[in-house]
Amino acid sequence: MTHQTIDNSTRAARHHAALALAKASPTQHVPRHVTTAEVHQQMAGDSPVSRFNSRVAVLITKGVGTMWAAYVFVLIALVSLPQALAAFLAGDTVTGITWLSQSFLQLVLLPVILVGQQVISAAQDMRAEADHETLTALHQINVQQLQILEELEGIRKSQSRG
Repeated sequence: MTHQTIDNSTRAARHHAALALAKASPTQHVPRHVTTAEVHQQMAGDSPVSRFNSRVAVLITKGVGTMWAAYVFVLIALVSLPQALAAFLAGDTVTGITWLSQSFLQLVLLPVILVGQQVISAAQDMRAEADHETLTALHQINVQQLQILEELEGIRKSQSRG
């Protein structure tokens, strides 16, 4: 069993325990907000090497995941276009197709896809934060309602005794 599998099963067990506790005592439940730092710690771990690797990966992803990187990659790909075009026109279709697929599409689409993923991820984060705020408010309303019901039940019981 790998370390990642153990982490996933431990995380799942903690989740199920927290969910059971929230169901058993909803008034005691405190909604939690998952932060980016917690996700990075969960993904990379606590060791300095893991944190360094995670930071380097994020830095490279942020650098390559820009439209400026896409424009630079277009220019880099265009450097070899004249030779690929000449070979293609001379009957070497493999070179032309290779340039298109490997030099242009892969090189240029990489940063474009990363930019798109960043936009999608930012939108998902914003929705998650808004949902968290709404769910926290709803939780508070439910706690207040439960307290009111408990008070009413106490009043009802005291009136029935007296």
